[in-house]
Amino acid sequence: MTYCTNCGAANQPGTQFCTSCGQRFGSAPAVPAVPPIAASPIPPQPYIPVSVPVGAGWPAGATYATWADRAIGYIIDSVLVGSGMGILYLFVGTIMAMLSGLGAHGLAGGMCCIMIALFPIATLLVGLFNRVYLVATRGASIGQGVMHLRVVDANGNLLTMNTAFIRLLAQVALSFVPFVGPLLDLLWPLWDEKRQTLHDKAVGCFVLKVD
Repeated sequence: MTYCTNCGAANQPGTQFCTSCGQRFGSAPAVPAVPPIAASPIPPQPYIPVSVPVGAGWPAGATYATWADRAIGYIIDSVLVGSGMGILYLFVGTIMAMLSGLGAHGLAGGMCCIMIALFPIATLLVGLFNRVYLVATRGASIGQGVMHLRVVDANGNLLTMNTAFIRLLAQVALSFVPFVGPLLDLLWPLWDEKRQTLHDKAVGCFVLKVD
């Protein structure tokens, strides 16, 4: 007798297939195929550019300067410039009065012309020193320094001399739009998320409050 290796049934010798389960003698029992496990698709990862985040090099604890701090710093700068120009006018006016009293009217008239030309030149030089040189070398104008403010770029570095100059030019350019330009520039930090003025945005700089 031939016994089936699959079901164990007895079969007559010479039988090629099991009369019980149909298994062919001399071959291994059929093993059901196991479907391959499909690999889980990996979603494409978004491209993240490698760059220095904004504020990475800012001083510890620094925050965006408030509008009030910036306004007070601006007022301090304006008062200092105005006081300097007032002293200059007083000095030149005193000399002119003395010359007129001595009868040197021609010389006094010449001094008057010099005074008219000197005021805008002196204002420009003071502005360049206060708003460009000091901002680029120590990070703040006189008024901003009093209020513990610092002007930096996106990485926390001080502005270059060229950038500080362009920033000043942007502010001057806005002043050529009567009333609206200066007012809009002055009030912009009130609703701006990063409290920037328009001339800050022109060069991508920020004004911080530091201890």
